[in-house]
Amino acid sequence: MSFSFHPEAEKEFNAAIDYYEDIEPGFGYDFALEVHSTIKRAVDVPKAWAVLEGDVRRSLVRRFPYGILYSEGCDGPRGSEYNRRNGCGRSGAGMHR
Repeated sequence: MSFSFHPEAEKEFNAAIDYYEDIEPGFGYDFALEVHSTIKRAVDVPKAWAVLEGDVRRSLVRRFPYGILYSEGCDGPRGSEYNRRNGCGRSGAGMHR
């Protein structure tokens, strides 16, 4: 599986793990598993999700109010997360709660 996070998205992903872990021990781990599962689906079948703008697509994270926005690079999807409740922007803009 080949992917990379936008640096800001990676920081926000880690902050979201901490947020969920503070709510209940183990919940942050569950969140991380769901995000990585979503990324794996996007890597395995990158054209399966709808195009949002240009070449940016979104795959929703199960159990959590987040989506993975990604575009395909020369080595596979490059993703960043966005909270689907706050709409979306260009790939790499980050994750929002």
